[in-house]
Amino acid sequence: MKKIAVIGAGTMGHGIAQVFAMRNYPVNLIDINEKVLKNAEQKIKISLKKFEEKNKIDDADKVIRNINFSTDINKVRDDDLIIEAIVEKVSIKKNLYQQLDDICRKDAIFASNTSSIPITKLAEFTERPGLIIGMHFFNPPQLMKLVEIIVGEKTSDKTREKITMLTESLGRQPITVIDSPAFVTSRLIMIMINEAVECVSEKIATIRDIDKAMKLGMNHPMGPLELADLVGLDVVLAIMETMYEGFDDEKYKPSSLLVKKVKKGEIGKKTGKGFYEYKQS
Repeated sequence: MKKIAVIGAGTMGHGIAQVFAMRNYPVNLIDINEKVLKNAEQKIKISLKKFEEKNKIDDADKVIRNINFSTDINKVRDDDLIIEAIVEKVSIKKNLYQQLDDICRKDAIFASNTSSIPITKLAEFTERPGLIIGMHFFNPPQLMKLVEIIVGEKTSDKTREKITMLTESLGRQPITVIDSPAFVTSRLIMIMINEAVECVSEKIATIRDIDKAMKLGMNHPMGPLELADLVGLDVVLAIMETMYEGFDDEKYKPSSLLVKKVKKGEIGKKTGKGFYEYKQS
C-alpha cells in the first residue's frame, strides 16, 4: 500500500497522518471543516519541528509536504487505504462508509480508528466487508507505539496481513484483537476511568489523590482522571455507552457524574475544563 487517506483531522486523525508522513507515505488528510484542517496543519508543523530538534527526522518541511490537506472527500478515490478517524457515532460513520464505498476503488481497504464500535457493525455499511478492519492508534499517535488491529467477522486474512505489515513499516507494534465492544485496551482502561469517576462522586478521595494513587502505587504514567481529560470525557462516555449496550451488563454503566460533566460541556483539555482546569492556547 502506497497511497493513504485519513478522514477526520482532529486529535487522532492529524496525528495518524503525521505518522504516515514521517515514513514518507503520501497522505490525503480530509475534514469537512476548513478551520479544523488549518489547526491540524499548525499542530503537525509544531510537532515535526520538535522531532527535527531532537534529530528524530532530518527535514520537517519535507515531511509536511507529504500531506495534502483538503475538504474534498473525492481526493481519496485512488488511495489504497482509507483510515477513518471521525466522531464515535455509528450514524455518522454509517454515512461516511456508504459515501466512501461509492467513491473509492473496489480494492481499497477501509480501516477505522474507532476505540469501541464493533468492526463487524461498520462492515455492514459497505459492499466490501472483507476489506474492513480496525486500526486503533493511541493518543498521541506520533509517540505511542501500539496499534490495536481489530478483525471483524468478515475481515479477510489478506486484509489483516496487509495491515499488520503496514503497521510494522510505521515502526509500530501491532496486536491482533477479535471484534468485541471496546476491544481490549478501551475495555480495560475505560472501566478503570469510570471507577475513578465513581470514587470522585462518592467523595472517597480527592481528584489529585486518586490520580496519585495510580501513578505512584501502580506506576501508571498518568492518573485515570488526567487520562480522561486528555481523551475527552465525551469520548469516555461514548465508549462506556457502547460497552453497556453491547454487553448488557451493569458493570459497564457510565457514572452519573461522567454523564453530568459531559452535559455541562466539561469534557477535558479540549474545552479547558474536565476534572482539572487548563489554559486554552
